[in-house]
Amino acid sequence: MKIAVEPWAPEYGSPLGAEALEQPTSSVVDVEVEMTRGEWRPIAPEMQRPPRVVYFIDGVRRIDARVWITLEDGETRPGICASFAAGVARCGDSAEICSTRVERRLIARAGPTDLRSSVGVYSPRAVQADDVDSLMSALQVDMRAIEADVARNISLEEDAVVVFDGPIGSGRDVQPAIGYVKTHRVAYLESDLSAVIPELEVGQRTPIFLIGEQFTRYTWYARLPMPSLAGNPWSGIIRCEASGDMKSSTAATLADFSCTALPRFAAEPHKDPRAPQNLYPIAALERELQRRMGHRRYVERELRVAGWRHSGGLS
Repeated sequence: MKIAVEPWAPEYGSPLGAEALEQPTSSVVDVEVEMTRGEWRPIAPEMQRPPRVVYFIDGVRRIDARVWITLEDGETRPGICASFAAGVARCGDSAEICSTRVERRLIARAGPTDLRSSVGVYSPRAVQADDVDSLMSALQVDMRAIEADVARNISLEEDAVVVFDGPIGSGRDVQPAIGYVKTHRVAYLESDLSAVIPELEVGQRTPIFLIGEQFTRYTWYARLPMPSLAGNPWSGIIRCEASGDMKSSTAATLADFSCTALPRFAAEPHKDPRAPQNLYPIAALERELQRRMGHRRYVERELRVAGWRHSGGLS
């Protein structure tokens, strides 16, 4: 029997779900994009200079308060007041957070209107269903939308790459861009091919393969530097994505870039409880976005006042 202690702090769950090793994906997967199934092996990209500039895009979201909306006919429906933000961290010769954006929403099925508060206006967002999953899904869609928007407004220099924290999603029209996935919840490869993943050394990757879902995307696994005591064969494993609209050779170049550009940003365990996957620029951007959304308890208090005013409690 062998016991491997997970490097991630337990309060963040685990980067590797048991289902990622057991439950196959329902998506169509083409594993012979870069090499045939029988040739699959770890790939060590040829020595190349990493991109001169890497832009990291991240978003955060938060439910500020749960609300109940009573319509003129007396029907009462649930909703949420939520804040979400997105920003850009530029890493070249130096690092800086060069763009941030914060928005607030009142999400409900019952025809909400603007809710004005001292911390900002919660603009209405109507949904077809008001169960928790539907409300959170709408919030997630809005957050991803502003992530893509801040990315589109970047004035990309030559020799620059954009890295989205999470699946490539709505940012697939920003090029060149990589989706950066820290956790594994779905098994995209059959066992004979997934056996290549634990064999990866730091800076190596799997061959790229193509996933066909709502939109197609290239993806690959790579390994970041990890603690020497990490015994889990998946420790430090990340999955990256690129838009399926590009040529496979371009996707392979981005995959090589991920092996040369991302390891230098990998977090260390004594500095981040989600090391090494929670890259330093992403962690710093996340902290700044949360700060800009405002302290949770203060925002909740101001929302209570705003709700009272909205209902006629104060002039």
